[in-house]
Parts: sequence; structure tokens; C-alpha cells
Amino acid sequence: MTIQWFPGHMTRARRQIEEKLKLIDVVFELLDARIPSSSRNPMVDEITGSKPRLVLLNKADLADPDRTAEWSRYFRDKGLAVHSIDANAGTGVKELAGKAKELLKEKIDRQIAKGMKPRPIRALIVGIPNVGKSTLINRLAGRNVAVTGDRPGVTKGQQWIRSGGELELLDTPGILWPKFDDPVVGFRLAATGAIKEDVLHIDEVACFMLKVLVEEYGAALTERYGLEELPAELPDMQAAVEMLESIGRRRGCIVGGGHVDYEKAAGVLLRDLRSGKLGRITFEGPAAEKYK
Repeated sequence: MTIQWFPGHMTRARRQIEEKLKLIDVVFELLDARIPSSSRNPMVDEITGSKPRLVLLNKADLADPDRTAEWSRYFRDKGLAVHSIDANAGTGVKELAGKAKELLKEKIDRQIAKGMKPRPIRALIVGIPNVGKSTLINRLAGRNVAVTGDRPGVTKGQQWIRSGGELELLDTPGILWPKFDDPVVGFRLAATGAIKEDVLHIDEVACFMLKVLVEEYGAALTERYGLEELPAELPDMQAAVEMLESIGRRRGCIVGGGHVDYEKAAGVLLRDLRSGKLGRITFEGPAAEKYK
């Protein structure tokens, strides 16, 4: 299964980024800490080239802290600077200017040696839709200058934004790659709300996530929904559907004849998952992928 989702404004965004790149000092690559691999746009390496880069693991407050530590080590082993943040609450955001200066230390030292006063660092913020770019920019700017929304495709154009006297930020629309050849990536993105819900059936996304949750975070399901005697894993889709039905019954997602409204039950599960009501959960680790 190949998932296509590449709105026209994203094509324009890529072209605009490439045009502005010569003005950029450092790239802030924003990832979702719950799905660092799946939320990483493979085009970013090509687009940003050799520019210094800081990987930001956003929504770390919703992610499994042990997995976030694993991912941080993974990126450092790849030679990338990495920093965990919660843009919504502001945790870790104040350190970004200092982190950027560390990456540009040699350049700044050369400017000072020549008697030049370093100008504000120009940072390009890139990431897929709904990963928190506008929230981060508003936090850095100290005011609401970027439109936010819990849905993909909110930001439509570029804008320069001053953050204190140390950073100038270039906001860009979220950029996804033209298609997902691996359906697992699509399911992970849909589960976090990064792609529109009409791209994949919501009940299929919920069943996929139940497989992940049963294998890694079964206690969270037991505590939240009162499920008992969970298996070590769900052997097939039918087992996932039966578990979704149990959740639906416990949450009152009932239609005529006493049948479960699977779409409503799926919505309950995904809202709980996205809001953190199921606890701090990471859907993938840097080791061998288990859910392919």
C-alpha cells in the first residue's frame, strides 16, 4: 500500500526553502519524540545540505523518557546535535539560542577575531505538519506570531520572526515527502495527527496502535480501559478489532441494536493517545523496527 499526500503548498515550500538557504546559519529540524524516525522527512538532508543542524525532539512530555534517551544517543552517534523539548510548555526552549551558538562557535569566533559584532543567528525551522513548529516559534518569540492548530497544513507561507536579540527564525509550512511506501510510517503519522484523518481509516489506525500498545504498554490499556488478561501480542487484525470493540463498550460507543460504533471507539483511543491520557508512549525505537 502506498499513501499519497503532498499538497501543492508543500512543493512551493521546498522551493522557497532552497531559495532562502544561503541566508540561513543553522537548521532546527523538529521531530515528534514519539515517532522520531517516522516524523523525519528524508528530503531534509537533500534540501538543507551541509548546514549545521540541531535535531529537536518535540512533544517529549508525551514520549517514553527511556526511549527518548535512546533516540538522543542514536542521533549523536550519527554526528547530529540533539535536544529534547516541549514547545507547548516551553521546557527546553530557552536553551536553543545557546545550542545554536555552540554549533556556530567557530564562525562566531572568526567574526569576533575580525572585530565584527555577530548578528542574530538565522535559524530555519523545518518539520512535517503538526509537529509543533508554530508553537515553538510562538514560544521563542514570546508572542503569538505563527498560526497554530491541531491539524496538518495550518502554516501556508514563510515568515521571518525575531526571537529576542539572538535568533531570527524562518518559519515554513510542514513538508511531507510525496508518498509513503511503508504503510507502517503512514499509520504512525496518522496516529499522532500528522496527516489528515481522511487519508487512512481511523479504525484501521486505532487497530494498528493497539498492536503497538499491547506489546509495549499493555499496563496503560489495562489502567485506562479496564481491560483484563491482555495477550503478549495481538496475532492478527481480528484480535485488534475485538479489543477495539471492548474499549468501545467500556466507553459507551454503542449504536442501535447494541452494536459498537468502531469509528467512535477509534476516536476515543486516538484522542487518549495523542493527549497523553494513556501515559508517555513512544511508538518506535532506534533499534530494529518491530511493527513492520
